[in-house]
Amino acid sequence: MNYAEIKEYDIANGPGVRVSLFVSGCRNACPGCFNPETWDFDYGQTYTLETEDKILRLLLPDYIEGLTLLGGEPFEPENQAVLVGLLRKVRRIYPKKSIWCYTGYTYEKDLLKGGSRHTSFTDEMLSLIDVLVDGRFLLAEKDITLLYRGSRNQRILALHSGKGDKEDAGYAGTGARNALKEIEDLARGDTGWK
Repeated sequence: MNYAEIKEYDIANGPGVRVSLFVSGCRNACPGCFNPETWDFDYGQTYTLETEDKILRLLLPDYIEGLTLLGGEPFEPENQAVLVGLLRKVRRIYPKKSIWCYTGYTYEKDLLKGGSRHTSFTDEMLSLIDVLVDGRFLLAEKDITLLYRGSRNQRILALHSGKGDKEDAGYAGTGARNALKEIEDLARGDTGWK
């Protein structure tokens, strides 16, 4: 998998200050897309264990409320295989930080079992994502007054509640030292990442 960019301090793609990963590859090719270069699966840089380690470290500060995946298209089958591993680690290390994901696909039609983008990784990805913003960007429905979406047809779906609330921002356990140690252990050991 390739990625276009990692935003260390993103305030546009979910609540609070977030780390955002823009993946490469998208078959939707929505007219008016703000990131058309990310349609190309070969655009940007190769996602590596070092990339993953960087993302996990960027999530460490208390003021970072969570991770956002967008692109490109996180739910392209090629991207799901890699992203599910990242989501597992984020959920394990930072259980109270929220995970948001943007997709041009529709939850019921494309992502649930039998859908056009359902793979062996999709159900697990959905189980790890707190909020899914779904639907293609439609230029005719563009509305710059909307919060966290670009066109009126797009939906903000709370898949899981209780994570990433302002009062719960941060992570469980004894704090930053434990999170940092777990990141380092994952970087050195068998990470399950493929």
